[in-house]
Amino acid sequence: MRLSARVDYALRAAAELASVADGRAAERSRPVTAEQIARAQEIPPKFLESILLQLRRGGIVHAQRGPEGGYWLARPAAEISLAEVIRVIDGPLAHVRGQRPEQLGYHGAARALQDVWIALRASEREILDLVTIADVANGTLPGRVNELAADPRAWS
Repeated sequence: MRLSARVDYALRAAAELASVADGRAAERSRPVTAEQIARAQEIPPKFLESILLQLRRGGIVHAQRGPEGGYWLARPAAEISLAEVIRVIDGPLAHVRGQRPEQLGYHGAARALQDVWIALRASEREILDLVTIADVANGTLPGRVNELAADPRAWS
């Protein structure tokens, strides 16, 4: 699985906002500036600004302008899955040549590849829908994720 730098940065920014919010959403008292997020997560500031705009348009974060401005999560971090952030930034999960796996037309000996791509997407969804921004920010991943990550074969 390949994730773009945009997705990586978006997930890190959301986790940073979650760690500051301490589980709260819109009732936060102090928005976090893009500069603070960029510094904490070592993300290029200009790149982060465009990512935060996408997250705002996608309903992941809220923003406020001005001297007291910044960003905060639009909902509790426990309600925002990694898959949701990925879809906001890069679109649907698991495309093959820009198409959804069920739209591919393989023939002959390659026909089973379509089922492989569909199963791969289902596996990705299982994990990415399961893990929330709160899980990442708190460092408490679901047991299934820990099991998979602990398998030495996962690292090769």
